[in-house]
Amino acid sequence: MSLMSSLYIGVSGLQTSNNALNTTAHNMSNLDTQGYTRQQVQQGTRNYITHSKDTSRNWIQTGLGVNYTRTRQERDAILDRNYRREAGRKSFYDVTSAALEEIEYILGESNEGHEFSVALIGDHNDANTKDGLWGAIQELTKDPTASVNQNLFVTKAYEFITKAQKVYNSLCEYQDNMNQKVKSDVDLINSYAQEIEALNRAIVRVEGGPEHANDMRDRRNYLLDELGKIGSIAYSEDASGYVSVRFEQVELVKGSLVNEMCLYEDPQTGFYTPYWKMLATFDKFDDMGNPIVSKENIEGAEVFDLTQKISSEFNTDIGSLKGTLLARGDHRATHSELDNINPDGVYEENWYNTHVEQSLIMNVQAEFDKLVHIVTTKINDVLRQGAERATALNPDSDYLRDENGEPYQLFELMVQEDGKPETGWTVRNILINQELRQNPSLLSFRWGEHSEDHETMEALKKAFEETAYTLNPNVTTPVCFKDYYKNLVSQIANNGSVFRAVQENQDVATDALMYAREQIVGVSSDEELTNMIMYQNAYNASSRYINVISEMLDHLLSTLGR
Repeated sequence: MSLMSSLYIGVSGLQTSNNALNTTAHNMSNLDTQGYTRQQVQQGTRNYITHSKDTSRNWIQTGLGVNYTRTRQERDAILDRNYRREAGRKSFYDVTSAALEEIEYILGESNEGHEFSVALIGDHNDANTKDGLWGAIQELTKDPTASVNQNLFVTKAYEFITKAQKVYNSLCEYQDNMNQKVKSDVDLINSYAQEIEALNRAIVRVEGGPEHANDMRDRRNYLLDELGKIGSIAYSEDASGYVSVRFEQVELVKGSLVNEMCLYEDPQTGFYTPYWKMLATFDKFDDMGNPIVSKENIEGAEVFDLTQKISSEFNTDIGSLKGTLLARGDHRATHSELDNINPDGVYEENWYNTHVEQSLIMNVQAEFDKLVHIVTTKINDVLRQGAERATALNPDSDYLRDENGEPYQLFELMVQEDGKPETGWTVRNILINQELRQNPSLLSFRWGEHSEDHETMEALKKAFEETAYTLNPNVTTPVCFKDYYKNLVSQIANNGSVFRAVQENQDVATDALMYAREQIVGVSSDEELTNMIMYQNAYNASSRYINVISEMLDHLLSTLGR
């Protein structure tokens, strides 16, 4: 090879080392860039010039230098898939644990909140307290004819129902907050899908030539990471670099199409149900041509089947969106659903287990509503039975009866706009009898001039102490009013402990995968500085090689050429 041709070998070294230094600088400048993947220079040898192919001795070949092949991303496809799956599972349990903490706060079991237990059974730490409805009943049984005790009984009943409604309404408000989270998650999914499809087209266009769209791929991988936290995803890349994405086993991005995820808003609760637009069937449209969506239109098009059993074995516990939908539920639950009565008032076999039990908020709503229901109806029954006993002894008796001759009821149903009472007997539609609240002495608990109604008093005490109630159909041990609430709180605490343990384990698993992935995709400043020194030395070596060749040429031309 001539000395002049040898210069090109040195030039190839300069060019390759310069490109490698630029790549290293690019890595260093993106050290803290979110979603950035470390890039690595690939070098290859250029073709050789063969001078002789004599098989009796070694071939005589001359190398032509180094070639800058490409800049590749350092990623591990298996770690990516595992991380995205486990990150989605972590998001699911993060939502669940946060929901349980909020429920504990609402019930007042975290030193704040409404402190409902005090309204029901008083202060646990003070045996002589008159707080709570149970404390007021105990005082009333000591002297039922004392106006102070009668007033205390009605006042504590009012506090009980008021705080009960605050608790239930707070649970409903939390459902509404989670409902907005559903909307924001669906909006994110659609925006991510649109951006992934746009990046697909851009990557295919760029990589159709000699370039590699590494930064675009970084953004696409980041979007897949974020999408994996919201739900269960599967994806594949074809030979041209186009990525197809499936979300919950349905195509989200395929070819140049994006399957839009839409929301059906329940007209009664306002709760959103995500559904796939391409799978829905529309038969009615408004004047603008937009489809009029009903529950029947989206049957079979729902994104999630929330009746599935939640299990890591079947990967049904993945994604913040599913966790939010499960925790929120699909309606406001009431006590009747514990008896498998659906919201339409129709008995449906196994309704509780398939539609209520898996929803954290709905389960607490139903059990809490049952507590309020049995307390209020039982007290009303005791008062009615007291009035009926007095009437049985004396048909003209007006004991515990109003001016219309009807037995006094401490708790009443709210009145609708049409003047009719609300249907059902749930915590949201119960009021204190205003007549009794204004004049508690109407509950005289005195049959005659000197005869106290101790039988009614004993019935009130028995109502609180009778062990005849269970939390839900899956609990067989009966408890009394006082223990019912304690068991409700214990159930929430136990579930919280279980979910927090799962969450902590999932944090460990996700962090381990993240650290393993970061060792590959992350930028290490120490490693990049080492590479920078290596490429700088290579650049200097190529430069010195060129100087040597230049000096040799100069010597040949200036000395030997004379």
